[in-house]
Amino acid sequence: MKDLTKINTLLICVDMINGFVKEGPMADSYIEHIVPENIKLMERIKKDGQGIAIVKDTHKVDAIEFKRYPKHCIEGTEESELIDELKSFTEDAIVYKKNSTSTIYAPGFLEDIDQMVSLKEVIITGCCTDICVINLAIPLKNYFDEHNRDIKIIVPKNAVETYNGEDHDRDEYNNMTFKFMKQAGIEVL
Repeated sequence: MKDLTKINTLLICVDMINGFVKEGPMADSYIEHIVPENIKLMERIKKDGQGIAIVKDTHKVDAIEFKRYPKHCIEGTEESELIDELKSFTEDAIVYKKNSTSTIYAPGFLEDIDQMVSLKEVIITGCCTDICVINLAIPLKNYFDEHNRDIKIIVPKNAVETYNGEDHDRDEYNNMTFKFMKQAGIEVL
C-alpha cells in the first residue's frame, strides 16, 4: 500500500459496482456512460503516483438500510463487486466497504484520511450523485473544516451519475445535488 503521508491528491471512486451499474434492483445501466471518465481519471492519478480509494457498498443480509431501499449489494454477491472495467485499479488502491450511504463511516476511512498529512485535494467520482456521492462530499468537507484542514474537494460532473426511476428524475436530482455541493464549498466542475 502507498505511504498515506505522501498523498497530495486522493481520488475516491464511490460505488462503481455491479449492483448499481450492471445488475440488481438498484442498477441503472445508464451509469455506465461515466466509466470511461473514471478510467481516465484513475489512470492520471496512478501515473502521478497519487492515491486511489475504491468504495464498495457491501451489506449484511439484515442491513437496516433495507428499510429504505430494496435489498442490494449483499456481501459475497456479484452485486457488491467492483465492475470489471475498474478492477485493474484495485492493486494500487485502498478499498473500503461500507454498510451505509456514507463512506465517512466505512471502517478505517477517517483513520486513513487523518494519516494523509500532505493531502491538498480530494476528487470524488462514482454513483449515485444524490445519495452516496453527496453523503461523502459534504461530511468530508465538514470534517476538514472541523479539523482546520484546507483541502479542496472536487466533483467532476462527467464522472458522477445517478439513476432514473419513478419519482426520481435523474437530471433533477443531479442538478439539485450539484447546487447543494457547491453551496457547501465543493468544486463541481
